[in-house]
Amino acid sequence: MNRLQPLLNEEDRQAPRDLVEQALRLVGRIQRGSADAARAAETELQRWRQASPAHAEAVATAQRIWNATDAGALADRLPMPLSAEQQRRSRRRVTGMLGCLGVLALAGAGWRWQQPVHEVALRTDRAQTLAHTLPDGSVIDLAANTALQVTFHRGRRTVRLLKGEACFNVAHDAQRPFSVETPWGRVRVLGTVFTVSARDGRMRVAVAQGRVAVWPVADAHGSGAWSSMGDAPPAAILQAGETVEADVRGVGSRASLDVSEVADWKQGWLVFRNTRLPEALARWNDHLPPPMQLLGDDPALRDLRVTGSYPLSQPQAFIGSLPSILPVQVTRMTDGSVAIRVRR
Repeated sequence: MNRLQPLLNEEDRQAPRDLVEQALRLVGRIQRGSADAARAAETELQRWRQASPAHAEAVATAQRIWNATDAGALADRLPMPLSAEQQRRSRRRVTGMLGCLGVLALAGAGWRWQQPVHEVALRTDRAQTLAHTLPDGSVIDLAANTALQVTFHRGRRTVRLLKGEACFNVAHDAQRPFSVETPWGRVRVLGTVFTVSARDGRMRVAVAQGRVAVWPVADAHGSGAWSSMGDAPPAAILQAGETVEADVRGVGSRASLDVSEVADWKQGWLVFRNTRLPEALARWNDHLPPPMQLLGDDPALRDLRVTGSYPLSQPQAFIGSLPSILPVQVTRMTDGSVAIRVRR
């Protein structure tokens, strides 16, 4: 016989009920809404959470309620989107539900705990790298100036890359897919070695071993709803030695690369193959205290491409080569930074 156990602690049960109800509706739209509705709800929830400490506490309580029930009971009470009449009925149902959540039993095969079993935030500064081993044996190597968040659930492993670049050596676990998400797209894999970067308004994926599937952000079905991804085929499936970029317009065409160039920074090099100049500068700036910057808003400047291999220890070799390979002028500023403009 299953014992009754409270889903919420005493502090949770004291949270203002009307605030928790409002937070629950937003959480429900994120988890169960369409892609557009989920993104809008996530933005609204972030603004609402930051309005006051009480709102932040209500969001935390609502998320625990949703996770603890695996959204099963709440999904029926929070249809998306809600009409005005549905919102009134939903308020009455959720109010009644909140009154008895403290004694609900987690029983039956259809109920699953969705609370994270492991969470960690990792960050590197300029010219700093970091290797981190996860509980499943997967290894994440963070490049310089990188920030990400790792969340493991019982049924999935998720990394949110906030900025920079990371190399993933993923331990195979067919029961827990491994996913990486950025503002411009998402990647899912079962076991492989690959990198994902988030710079200059785009995501770049490069595979050294195995295979990965890539979706543009427009095909996502809400934050954390990775099980829904099977409803839409991936925009690209990459093999070892392939790379692809994604931005707000979607996923681009696959391209080939030498697998030795994947995570080149781990070997002390930066390798560029027809790389946009802004991205090349962004990669260098992850390692340089005085940054390199483009001057002027000339589209031709941003469309320039760079090809070549450069040791990280010798940024001057890259800076000195630019005027000879591109129609640009390089100027050293008084603060030590480097300005690059179109050569007239």
